[in-house]
Amino acid sequence: MNEIPTILAIESSCDDTSVAILRADNVLSNVTATQVDHAKYGGVIPELASRKHLINILPVVMEALEKAKIDIQDIDAVAFTVGPGLMGSLIVGVSFAKSLALSLNIPIITVNHMQAHILAHFIDNPKPDFPFLCMTVSGGHTQIVQVNSYLEMEILGQTIDDAAGEAFDKTGKLLNLGYPAGPLIDKEAKKGQPIFQFAKPRIENLDMSFSGLKTSILYFLKKQIKENPNFITENLADICCSVQTSIVNILMDKLAKAVKQTGIKHIGIAGGVSANSQLRDSFLALGKTNNWNTYIPSFEYCTDNAAMIGIVAYHKYLAQDFADWDVAPQTRLKVNQV
Repeated sequence: MNEIPTILAIESSCDDTSVAILRADNVLSNVTATQVDHAKYGGVIPELASRKHLINILPVVMEALEKAKIDIQDIDAVAFTVGPGLMGSLIVGVSFAKSLALSLNIPIITVNHMQAHILAHFIDNPKPDFPFLCMTVSGGHTQIVQVNSYLEMEILGQTIDDAAGEAFDKTGKLLNLGYPAGPLIDKEAKKGQPIFQFAKPRIENLDMSFSGLKTSILYFLKKQIKENPNFITENLADICCSVQTSIVNILMDKLAKAVKQTGIKHIGIAGGVSANSQLRDSFLALGKTNNWNTYIPSFEYCTDNAAMIGIVAYHKYLAQDFADWDVAPQTRLKVNQV
């Protein structure tokens, strides 16, 4: 076993085809092909996504190798996202990775997509100390995780229905903002004030819920439009700011509660929604008020990317945690599985 392995990592859980080359925990390249076709449909079309992965994956691999100045024969292991994600998209990544590794006679490493978001904190400095708490916030997942080591994690709380990212996307559809809605709402929210109030879930433990919030926003808009057909156009910035503030407040309330329960003061956020400016600002402000050590990955490593897959794979490589060749994609996985 190479003590300083070179790992090729593949991420294909949704609509981004990403490949990274890492030497130990040092990212040599991180290349992502983003699919833009889904915007006109208002969301990711699974069949279209998988077909695009088939087109993109080889060119992205070749570009990642070229940028890293690495020959394919120098690779010591191939890592890939095994789940959670879209089945068709995962199949492309898993199949390509297994074929490549077989041709090179090197081991394969399976990586949990959500675990990878958490370990994205270990790509750049500063890095959190163990144990630390991480709130993962994305289009499909919202969780609070206690991270005890690189490969040992425990879910303390999670959404019981919809994820925070879904609340952003649903609101975007109601406001005709397009897809993905999160960055568009964030941009509009900076011009407005949180003057509108929406329903807040009442859950005593660390679990979360966003379905009620989505319903509250829907009925609020229906009522206002009935009274004033131009309500959305005239109040777009304030609506976006109010919705975003509601989502962020729910998240921060739960995170503060988790810190109080565990006593852990090293706190991170991760996942695509952690790129939201208000969430980042609120998280950092809350951390400063409560003397937390706060951590947020750079924007490049918040959204889906292969570098985070490679970081997990590096630590699994050191543990000699290699996968069997009959491994199959798993669309539903908890952060502490695989």
